[in-house]
Amino acid sequence: MPVQPMKSIAAVAVSEIPHLTVPQIAAAGICTAGTLLFLGVTGLMSFFYRFIPLPVVRGVQLSQGLAFAFSAIKYIRYNQDFTSTKASATSPRSWLGLDGVILALTCVSFLILVTGSGEVVEDDEDEDEDRNVRRRLRTLSAIPAALIVFLLGLILCFVRDPSIIHDIKFGPSKIHILKITWEDWKTGFLRGAIPQIPLSVLNSVIAVCKLSADLFPEKEVSATRVSVSVGLMNLVGSWFGAMPCCHGAGGLAGQYRFGGRSGASVAFLGLGKLVLGLVFGSSFVRIFES
Repeated sequence: MPVQPMKSIAAVAVSEIPHLTVPQIAAAGICTAGTLLFLGVTGLMSFFYRFIPLPVVRGVQLSQGLAFAFSAIKYIRYNQDFTSTKASATSPRSWLGLDGVILALTCVSFLILVTGSGEVVEDDEDEDEDRNVRRRLRTLSAIPAALIVFLLGLILCFVRDPSIIHDIKFGPSKIHILKITWEDWKTGFLRGAIPQIPLSVLNSVIAVCKLSADLFPEKEVSATRVSVSVGLMNLVGSWFGAMPCCHGAGGLAGQYRFGGRSGASVAFLGLGKLVLGLVFGSSFVRIFES
């Protein structure tokens, strides 16, 4: 099951003034996690899962897909401000260069070529030519397109700005338990948790379970288990400053589309992030800024 940041809390934290502090973000994550854990343990989440209409779930999935698509278009057209995770319309991206529009469109075309063919269904009555076409499409779909594009971007970061190497420091960031004041709890709950809870119930639990049933009909995933999973991981991680995270239909659809269709793919991704965090710590942010 994919893990991704809670979007509403992240949006409030970086876009609203004043910005949420780290303890306030943690408080919002803990409040949201406690709610989802309660709904999961009491069985209320399974009740909601059974009775919330399917069109509502499909609407959530569609809105997530459109939001990702429009954000990607903006990030291609305009330079991105990583301090606010927004693309400024006053700073259009140049067409040429290692961070230009042409390179971005080339990567998009590569992704569409490799992953845009859809599922291949074999038929014994197909002609040899059709079988050859399907075989080529199946070969293309086996290429880890998203990983290749990511590694290309990582390499181009060092090509554009070799000074990044001098800013990298080895070793993990210091880990400590956050001190959350009463004011942090109040602000985190009102500004972060309240808008996040309904989104988490619909997208992080119900929508992801519905989508999982569509993609993996042979593997049943209960809303109770997913809800408890989201609750437990945030009740632990938030106290150490981890960004509140959840499971999500958008992440599941993306990983499935790019070939991550087993538990091993998620374990590999988690192991990779763990290694990056332990080896580079917060200095890895310098690479993403470039």
